[in-house]
Amino acid sequence: MAPSGLNNLSQPCISGDFSSSYAEKKSGWMKWLSKIFRSGANRGGGGGGGGGGGSRHPQQLLGDQENMVWRAPARSSDDPSRAQKEKEELDHAIALSLAEDLKKRNRSRWRTDNDEAIARELQDKMNLSPYPSFAPPQFHPIDYRYCGGCNRAIGYGNYLGCMGTYFHPGCFCCRSCGYPITEHEFSLSGKDPYHKSCFKEMTHPKCEVCHQFIPTNRAGLIEYRCHPFWSQKYCPSHEHDSTARCCSCERLESWNARYVSLGDGRSLCLECMESAIMDTGDCQPLYHSIRDYYEGMNMRIDQQIPMLLVERQALNEAIVGEKHGFHHMPETRGLCLSEEQTVTSILGRPRMGGHRRLVGMKTQLQKLTRKCEVTAILVLYGLPRLLTGAILAHELMHGWLRLKGYRNLNPEVEEGICQVLSYMWLESEVVMPGYRSGPSTSAASSSSSSSSSHYSSSSKKGGKSSAENKLGEFFMHQIANDASAAYGEGFRAANAAVNKYGLRRTLDHIFMTGSFPV
Repeated sequence: MAPSGLNNLSQPCISGDFSSSYAEKKSGWMKWLSKIFRSGANRGGGGGGGGGGGSRHPQQLLGDQENMVWRAPARSSDDPSRAQKEKEELDHAIALSLAEDLKKRNRSRWRTDNDEAIARELQDKMNLSPYPSFAPPQFHPIDYRYCGGCNRAIGYGNYLGCMGTYFHPGCFCCRSCGYPITEHEFSLSGKDPYHKSCFKEMTHPKCEVCHQFIPTNRAGLIEYRCHPFWSQKYCPSHEHDSTARCCSCERLESWNARYVSLGDGRSLCLECMESAIMDTGDCQPLYHSIRDYYEGMNMRIDQQIPMLLVERQALNEAIVGEKHGFHHMPETRGLCLSEEQTVTSILGRPRMGGHRRLVGMKTQLQKLTRKCEVTAILVLYGLPRLLTGAILAHELMHGWLRLKGYRNLNPEVEEGICQVLSYMWLESEVVMPGYRSGPSTSAASSSSSSSSSHYSSSSKKGGKSSAENKLGEFFMHQIANDASAAYGEGFRAANAAVNKYGLRRTLDHIFMTGSFPV
């Protein structure tokens, strides 16, 4: 039966009689022959009665099945050999007819099977979906179609074709998140596919302040700022939108971690806050430890120089009152006073208030009288221990030079050698006690290791944290890469002289010539 979906397709017409049996075939032949024999008998009888005596004439026979002209064989009705021969001829004719019928049946069966296959193929073509499948235009046998994800044969069903291969829909996955890619668009890195969102998350830099994707500029390029030491990436706009910057490590404040306000326009990040020194009393052990460090290098300071922690405003006022001196701009964190002044120092440690502001600070006015070339050393409060120590080491070197009669030094020489002492102290604290990379102060550092490590072990039980060590490395990086003429170029010239000739010979050359040895 033809499928109901096809109106113009029917079974092929097969010619031939398939219902005839051997008996029916033989019966038809017998009827036909009997008519012939009867006609022959009538001719014999008619000839005898009608005068004609046995003359034979062609006769026209009208049969039920067909019209034909046949000349009757001349024979005698009583000849037994003739009858036997005719019987054999009849059987042979029937056998030939049956053989031809069998051949027709076989040909008809082959035609029927072939026509049914053609009909099925036509039906499949006519029942195709009007929507194209998501597959490559070229044809590949099923045996050669393997999934590029699981390496198994795809077989029948839905599949994807891209990047010159095939995938099961569930095997075409993002290399980043591992979930299947169902969108029409995706990103490609090498031979690895990604969701567009995953690829952007992986490659597009995010601002470490606002935690948003850094926008592109007018040229369509990603433009951002990056701290040279911390590698903090941030949008350029945060340099001008009042985002707080740590006064110690210089990192910008993140929107997820608010900084502590020191109350004088400065902010401090939480890492720097962990080791911050807040009042003069807390700073005394560190100050005496650095004096011991100087004594271990045979640079004893005989005078008892007062040391005070002050606010930003008090330090700026003290700078104005100084007649001489070169100060690091834009921010001065320490000062070695030579004149008599009255300074407001911090005596009581402030506490944390609301909105991360320090409150309850206790201050006291102190009149500083000049008993020697150095009146006092002032340092900003609220800085981490290592930065406070580096400032003290720098300012104590100013005091040592003045007390030892080093006069009228130009800023590059005086500030440069003071920065070298600050760098050396940081190096002894951060790298390891008693270690100095250059040949200048190896003996001096080893002799002072016991005294300089006393404060570290007593005040910081359990040793310094990795965050504090990283801060120390940053402060050393700041000194080594300072761009100013006095503090930067001066340090690099002084450090080269100390590494070549040693600290003591360099100081002697400065005392005699006012310059560094070459």
